[in-house]
Amino acid sequence: FDPRHYLGTHCYGFPKTGPHRLRFLLESLKDLRETLKKKGSTLVVRKGKPEDVVRDLITQLGSVSAVAFHEEVREI
Repeated sequence: FDPRHYLGTHCYGFPKTGPHRLRFLLESLKDLRETLKKKGSTLVVRKGKPEDVVRDLITQLGSVSAVAFHEEVREI
C-alpha cells in the first residue's frame, strides 16, 4: 500500500483511494491470499513507498533474479 494513494490528487485534491475503493481492494487481497494459500503459496503485502518497500524486500530475500512492475499513467 503506497501512502501517497491516500492523499489528495494534484488536480482537485480528492483522494485517489476512497473508502469504497479501499474496501474493495482489501477484500480482493484477502481473497487472493486465500486462493494462493490453497495452492501452497502466499501473498506479501507491505505499506510504504514502492521504491523503498521493493528494495527492502529484495535485500531481505537475497536471491531475486528479476523484478516486474508497471508505472501508473499520469495525466498532465
